Amino acid sequence: MSLQDSSNQRSEGGSTGQRKSQRGFAAMDPQRQREIASLGGRAAHQSGHAHEFTSEEARAAGRKRHAHSDGPTQNR
Repeated sequence: MSLQDSSNQRSEGGSTGQRKSQRGFAAMDPQRQREIASLGGRAAHQSGHAHEFTSEEARAAGRKRHAHSDGPTQNR
């Protein structure tokens, strides 16, 4: 196999996982992506499927997260 053949295989969706161009949501303007995501969040709240953490839930999550850390220099 020549060098040219191997580069063609990669660009056609080989093992590298890279695509030539973005499609769909990824190709949209970031502002438009935010607008669409915002609409989804509003719909979830209206239908009652969204969850908002209370202060107590957030504190409990923070305690749980920090209880498992090995010290202040651990990567997150």
